[in-house]
Formats: sequence, C-alpha cells, structure tokens
Amino acid sequence: MMNIDNILKLVQSGDLDIAEAKRLLEEGLSGAHTAPAGRLETAVQAGRTPEQPAIDKTVKEASGETPMRRTASFLSLSEEAVDDSLGYAQLDLSRPARTGFPEVVYGESKSAEQIAAIFERLAAHTDRVLATRVDADKAAYVMQRIPGVKHHPEARALTWLRSGEAVPDGGSYIAVVCAGTSDVPVAEEAAVTAECLGSRVERVYDVGVAGIHRLFRRLPVIREASAVVVVAGMEGALASVLGGLVAVPVIAVPTSIGYGASFQGVAALLSMLNACAPGISVVNIDNGFGAGYNAALIHQNGTKRDET
Repeated sequence: MMNIDNILKLVQSGDLDIAEAKRLLEEGLSGAHTAPAGRLETAVQAGRTPEQPAIDKTVKEASGETPMRRTASFLSLSEEAVDDSLGYAQLDLSRPARTGFPEVVYGESKSAEQIAAIFERLAAHTDRVLATRVDADKAAYVMQRIPGVKHHPEARALTWLRSGEAVPDGGSYIAVVCAGTSDVPVAEEAAVTAECLGSRVERVYDVGVAGIHRLFRRLPVIREASAVVVVAGMEGALASVLGGLVAVPVIAVPTSIGYGASFQGVAALLSMLNACAPGISVVNIDNGFGAGYNAALIHQNGTKRDET
C-alpha cells in the first residue's frame, strides 16, 4: 500500500487520476472489507468512510489548478480538452497535463492571422506559447496583435511567457553547440525552444572540426551540461567528436548547409546516424525544435530527480 505522500506526488505529476487517488487513500485509512461472498471489497465499494471529507479536500488541494501544472483532472480526453472553435485548428489543451509542455505552433504554412488566433487561444490555457518557422512579416503582425510576444529573428520563432521573465541564471543547463556560423539559425531554434520550455541554455558556436582547437577551448562548459545539442552541416562530424568527449546525452542535428554532395543535409544525417561514438541520438535535417525539445525533457527530468 502506498503512503499518502506518494499518492499525492502521483496526483501532482498527473500519473494518477483523482478517483483512483481517493480509492487508494480510503483503502489506506479504512482497510479492505470482506464481502459476504468472500471476495475483497474496497472502502469505495462498501460506502463512504468517516474520513471522506478530509480525503476529498486533500486530493483537491494536491491536484492544483495552475495552467502548466500536470493536473490529473486534465488527463481525461473530454470535450473540454480540445478547442475546435477556430474551425481550422483543434487545439490540444490537455497536452501540458500529459507531457508537461504545451502544444507548439508550426508557423511555416499558416497565415499571420491563423498564428495570432491560435496564440491567443493557447495563451488563455497555459503560461507559455511557442511558434516556430515564423518569418518577419508574420511575426510583426502577431506582435502587434498580442502584447508580450517576443520575436527571435535568427531562430524564426515567437515566444510568449505569462510571467514575462527569462530563465534565471545559474543552475544546470543545456549546451547548444554548432559547427559553423551558417548553422546558427538551426542552433538558435534549438536554444529558443529549450529556453521557452524553461531550461537554461549555454551557446557554444563556430567550433567545427575544421578548426578543432576552437572546440577544446570550450569543452569545460560543454562537459558541465545536462544534455548537449550538436548542430552541424557538411559531413556532420562534430557530433561524433563530442560523443566521445562528454558523459551526457548528445542530440545531433544535421543541417542543410553544404555543397552539392551534401544533398541538402542528407550526407550529415547519414554521418550522424552512423556515428561511432555511443550516446548520440539524431533528429531530422534542420530540426532544431525537435532537438531543443528533447534536450529540455532530459534536462528537466534530471533536475526533478535531483530535487527528490
């Protein structure tokens, strides 16, 4: 039988729904009852216990109601979990409850009006919104319509934080490393994504293998990170090099930078997939968002373990 602290932690993390938490608490306080036929009957099945009001209050307080909290009540796939009022989009309002992070807007093929409308709806239900692949004209429209939206030109991203505060300095972090200046836009997409999701980021740029001594100068910063995102085009060798130098997960991002035989990033992708060094995972070509998201998951789950 789990103790009350463990039950409340599961409710707060979203891994246990309210009804099941009540059942476990009632069993712990009242024990199991034996039915006439000899089978075990829980206190829920036998009827409410004298402790029920206190149980109801405790579970309700544990679940919380802040927008980003992974509340158990929000895990149900009910009508309230989806907002389809815009017609062209079905907004996944329960995603923070299931995954810890809100839905992200992919802006490449959406109009400025669509991005702004989705932004407004998501902002009403969460404390942060991120849109990727947003060009300057669309960004200008969204910022004019919604106060507090920030444009990150190199990353081609828009962010909005309810608190308006950046990730605080100090503490653990993610290292985003890129081979050359031409890779910076993809690296910035990874960095901005991780920062929007609540992780601190240290940027280490222009340290490709053509001048590998530049990388060695920054190794102390990279080695102290909780996870490393490595962004490289051409032959994509930087990921293999770093994979043999650090003791944390490496997320490799091939970019479409390079001459004809790079095949718009395919050469770097295959090189990273065939990396000799262990501990390397690879995302799609130019997918800085995917790498930043994965790194944030690694970083924040590691931070949670350290705090327990």
